[in-house]
Amino acid sequence: MDAPALDMDAQVQGNVLETGNAGSGWAEDGGVEVGMIRHQVDEVTTKVDELEQRVIEVAQFYSSSSKKQLGSFKGSSIVKDREKEKQITSSKKHLDPTRSEAASTKRMQELMRLFSTILRQITQHKWAWPFMQPVDVEGLGLHDYYEVIQKPMDFSTIRNQMEAKDGTGYKNAREICADVRLVFKNAMTYNDDRSDVHVMAKTLLDKFEEKWLQLLPKVIEEETRRKEEEAEANFDMQIAQEAANAKMERDISNELYELDLHLEELREMVVQKCRKMTIEEKRKLGSGLSRLSPEDLNKPLEIIAQKNPSFQATAEEVDIDMDAQSESTLWRLKFFVKGALEAKSSASKNQDNKRKQEICDAIAKNAKKRSKKLST
Repeated sequence: MDAPALDMDAQVQGNVLETGNAGSGWAEDGGVEVGMIRHQVDEVTTKVDELEQRVIEVAQFYSSSSKKQLGSFKGSSIVKDREKEKQITSSKKHLDPTRSEAASTKRMQELMRLFSTILRQITQHKWAWPFMQPVDVEGLGLHDYYEVIQKPMDFSTIRNQMEAKDGTGYKNAREICADVRLVFKNAMTYNDDRSDVHVMAKTLLDKFEEKWLQLLPKVIEEETRRKEEEAEANFDMQIAQEAANAKMERDISNELYELDLHLEELREMVVQKCRKMTIEEKRKLGSGLSRLSPEDLNKPLEIIAQKNPSFQATAEEVDIDMDAQSESTLWRLKFFVKGALEAKSSASKNQDNKRKQEICDAIAKNAKKRSKKLST
């Protein structure tokens, strides 16, 4: 989204200052009018700063979005914004987030119930008793147990986590499955292959894996569904943000357009107060125009074309008749040329200073080399 020429406020301020200092360019109450226009320009400048910040916010959203931008800021129009909002509104209707979460929670509770059935079948086996409670490390004298087993696990701990209501419990069935496997694998790791506990753990683990394979399709189905719902929720958030940004973009475009008109009115107020330009000033103006770069020359041609519809601003060669221009056009040209040449002079001066610094640095470097060579 291209903002209007935001340097217009500076131009108007320059216009006010120059014409205010000219003395003859203002009426007796010019000082009051200068203050009034300055105040209005300050208000417009403040508003432009606010709008620019909002533009930055929109730009940051689109630059951080992984999706392709729906529209470019440059060349955007109110029509495009409305079409974008219409497209967003007409997109498919998504599930209500609250209802979707409730349905997901209900499905997960059903999976937990099915897992509880599996767990009950395993724990009721005649060989499950060694795994029901945490290992009594001290009572059994297993001094190296914590060196071998990094994360102890048992069925009472699993059951407590399944029934936890404070949010610390299991989030999905795979977490429970991992801990059930851990119970048996810990026993198989710590106990010798030929020991009773090792054989009991391996037998129960095989039985658990068989029952887990029966439940696994439902677990996968729920995981897939959850991923789709999360992707859908993220898409909804993206669409909502894009809709908000589309509205902000349109509002900013409207406000900037209004500010542009207001600045144009202020500029016209300034140039109408200007005195008639002398022949010498016209000559200097023509000389200044000839010194502009091709890029800077486009703006003066636009200024002339505004008051002269028949003027061919895009022609390869343009002949500007200063006497044929209105006083407001001449003063606007003067203000622009002055600013452009001052900017060009400043840039040239900076370049000269940079070049001088490079030469000084090179001389100092060579002198240091010669001094070092002489000392050796």
